[in-house]
Amino acid sequence: MNRRLLTVLLVAFFIAAICTFFVYRLVSGRVAAGQPVATTNVVAAKTDIKLGTILTGDNLTTIGITGAVPKGVILDKDKSNILGRGVISDLYAGEPIIDSRLAAPGSGGGFAPKIPLGMRACAVKVDDVVDVSGFVTPDMRVDVLISGIPPGVSNPTEGTVARTLFQNIQVLSAGTEYQKDAEGKAKPVGVVNLLVTPDQAEALSLATNQTKIQLVLRNPLDTKIAPVTGTATSNLYKGSNAAAPAIVKTPRRSAAPRAAAQQYYSIEVINGSKQSQEKFASPGGHQ
Repeated sequence: MNRRLLTVLLVAFFIAAICTFFVYRLVSGRVAAGQPVATTNVVAAKTDIKLGTILTGDNLTTIGITGAVPKGVILDKDKSNILGRGVISDLYAGEPIIDSRLAAPGSGGGFAPKIPLGMRACAVKVDDVVDVSGFVTPDMRVDVLISGIPPGVSNPTEGTVARTLFQNIQVLSAGTEYQKDAEGKAKPVGVVNLLVTPDQAEALSLATNQTKIQLVLRNPLDTKIAPVTGTATSNLYKGSNAAAPAIVKTPRRSAAPRAAAQQYYSIEVINGSKQSQEKFASPGGHQ
């Protein structure tokens, strides 16, 4: 067979194979697109649902999910089982509802079901002006600082002490507002609920009545407990090398001495029948 003809046939066969492959992919894709895709109906939030809300039928809707279903999601057939349960984490419209985001059946609403066993929610009143309470939102981590005069201190000005009472404390709620205002700014609140142990709750109760409390925000990823000690007011000024300001004395201006009174002496001049008096300055000041 002609070698040239053989080469042409091989090239034509190669091109035909490539065209066949692409036609097969195109046809199989169209067939697959026409086939119905299996979906799973799950329960989702119909509107935004705030923490502490008791679920009713008006809060819920049904959506279809294709592919794998998230673990713990509530199926449409189990919708009736979640009615009356409280929400322990904010839900947003269209978000599938997961069982772990709901309180246990019969535990009610609010953030009380969010309190783990053995823990307590302690309400702490904070200063709206000097603290960061306006930026505290649920699930943030804070340190609790107290400042006051320890018992037995005789000099109040030197005895004021500030110390870190607790570190890495979880915030359950801040007042009654969880959202930002119309301008997008955090709403300042006067009461913050902290998640503490029973012993910590006792200490916070005493600190609320005897000292001033301030909250310090911390990075939620920073769980290290820092070895800090209290700081007294007198310690703020230790080690200062600033020299005392020099007192500049303004020299007193003495009054200008008065000029001594000029002394004169007089001579009577007789010229014929005329008499006159002539005054002359006395060099020695005597007449």
